[in-house]
Amino acid sequence: MADSPEPTPTSPLAPKPAHIPNALVYDFDMYREPAYLADPHARILELHRHAPPIFWTPRSGGFWVMLSHEANYKASRDTESFTSEVIPAAVREQIQAALPPGTPRLPHSVPISLDPPEHGKYRAPLQAAFSPKRMMALQDGIRALAAELIDAIKPLGRSNIVADVAEPLPVQVFLQLFGLPVERQKEYRALVKEHFSSMQINDAMQRMRRILQVTAIMRDTLLERKANPRDDLISLLWQTRIDDAEMTLDTMEDYCVVLFLAGLDTVMNGIGLAVCHLAQNAELQRKLRAEPKLIPEAVEEMLRRYTFTVPPRRVARDVVFEGVEMKAGETVLLYLPGADLDGKEFEQPERYDPKRDNNVHIAFGVGPHRCLGSHLARIELNILYEELLARLPEFRLDPEKPPTFHGGHVVGPEHLWIEWDV
Repeated sequence: MADSPEPTPTSPLAPKPAHIPNALVYDFDMYREPAYLADPHARILELHRHAPPIFWTPRSGGFWVMLSHEANYKASRDTESFTSEVIPAAVREQIQAALPPGTPRLPHSVPISLDPPEHGKYRAPLQAAFSPKRMMALQDGIRALAAELIDAIKPLGRSNIVADVAEPLPVQVFLQLFGLPVERQKEYRALVKEHFSSMQINDAMQRMRRILQVTAIMRDTLLERKANPRDDLISLLWQTRIDDAEMTLDTMEDYCVVLFLAGLDTVMNGIGLAVCHLAQNAELQRKLRAEPKLIPEAVEEMLRRYTFTVPPRRVARDVVFEGVEMKAGETVLLYLPGADLDGKEFEQPERYDPKRDNNVHIAFGVGPHRCLGSHLARIELNILYEELLARLPEFRLDPEKPPTFHGGHVVGPEHLWIEWDV
């Protein structure tokens, strides 16, 4: 077994399958490991020093981790070997049968759980809805909201920036875009947080139960928008035809469960990670305040240095991938935070350097499932940097309240207290 640093993770160990050599086993718990939760990206750099480029961890039921940039890039494009249908149709049917009579239908998350060519026809309507032109039209509203949130905390001299800014900014923007009532944002966020914090990758029943909660909380709004369409994404999807068939409530729920979970969780983590870096680098703050034109490249390097999403895949067939034998049905993580900290792809990957020769990160994924919301995310990040640096004095981490982080499929700060002179 490869060297594994202390402290030891706390979740149960799964038995090693016979086909996996000891040299490819590395003990890593992305949900509970203390070192990971203390500083996720420092631990990822440690993985690169100690773990194989592709390794199998015995935690959380056992799964493969694509750590290297090359493995992630290739696996993301190889949909025949690595399917996005993490929970197969047959398993969903078994779970449905095991649930109490009268339980609503389990959604099939689209397009994220589909593979090409089926994936393309479900993604196309969203591709248009999240086009750069449509997202650019949201800029003024995003900037006004960012200014309002930052001005509210400015007189206080300190803030849990996650709760005060990083969470409400993208959540409110998304709820308005999507068509869900903004006044229910705390209720929605509590459900999404519960879903991701409790989700174990190999517990299909638990994941399906959480998804049923998501569809239930949206159902009334979905039906209301069918009867009374507005200028929002839910109304737009009701107009969509798939295979020339009218949209159904089942397909609407299939679409909306993905949009709900992704739209209400991901970007805030990127904001929090970047603010954490800025709070520890006064010189960088001064430079970006003096030259705001440098902010777009700062955004891209922050995305590379602190990539935060970890998409799951299932091995679709027995395969030897990059010299590693994998069996059909095994779980694989596209460990994008590891890919963007790979020293074979990025020289001195731990160093924040917006001028580096190669800054082509894959924070938003690569291949057919590249993140639909990347244009919106970039706009939100650029505006947030601009407004935060223009409106707040030089800020720093609060020494009495160090940052805390969460792991799982989206990595980021749980609490991030900063302070500044008033």
